[in-house]
Amino acid sequence: MAQPAKNIAPDEWTRPFPPLRIVGNLYYVGTYDLACYLIVTPAGNILINTGIAGSAAQIRSNVEALGFRFSDIKLLLATHAHFDHVSAMADVKRLTGAKLAATEAEVTLFESGGKTDFRFGEDQTAWFQPVHVDETLRDAQKVGLGGMELTVHLHPGHTKGAASYEFIVPEDGHDYRVLIANLPSINPGVTLLRNEKYPTIMSDYAHTLAMQKTLHPEIFLASHASQFGLHRKYRPGDSYQATRFVDPAGYRAAVDAMQAAFDAQLERERAGQ
Repeated sequence: MAQPAKNIAPDEWTRPFPPLRIVGNLYYVGTYDLACYLIVTPAGNILINTGIAGSAAQIRSNVEALGFRFSDIKLLLATHAHFDHVSAMADVKRLTGAKLAATEAEVTLFESGGKTDFRFGEDQTAWFQPVHVDETLRDAQKVGLGGMELTVHLHPGHTKGAASYEFIVPEDGHDYRVLIANLPSINPGVTLLRNEKYPTIMSDYAHTLAMQKTLHPEIFLASHASQFGLHRKYRPGDSYQATRFVDPAGYRAAVDAMQAAFDAQLERERAGQ
């Protein structure tokens, strides 16, 4: 991992967690809190997010524990290019030969190793190994492999090119609508008004929240396990149930919580003008 300083990581970001089948051909292969997702297809597999530096070995172990080959990963995606979700992306890409696809606004973030981020670009502990983006994605574009189509939803704010991915997973005669949501949380130190490094941040957050309210997933997942209640919905050793992650009310509550946080910060900033 070529970076000038060690990433600062809470224990739950590196703590191992057993891999599990979420539904159909969709699996969780991340750590206790940093969510990574494997989608298995006949033409190769898709990996979404890779965690912090050094996580490639953990992901590989989880993938192989499920009975799949690490080398079968052919497409890499990310919810957003912050170090806690993509620092192992370069390692996974090198080890598997997979192609990386990202939204246009996220390309410079990936290829600079985080140095162009409006919030963390000057923080060396938030840098990661630069990684080349092979394909640029647009809002509402379809991306995928082997018959699996994921709709890309551009949901900026947390980063300028943050994305969510919506797709259908068939299981036992039912088509589950799944959303891997980039929930638009606001990092400490980020301002919504007069943000010189990101002038459109307020309108981007507002747009993302409005768009997320129009989505109606049965199963919602997120960048962090804690954001979608993984540890309430699953305990290691639980028997598989296709319905255990079905939680439309939880998704609505999560988006409403993001909206409330956005409104509260905007009110505070306006009051302090």
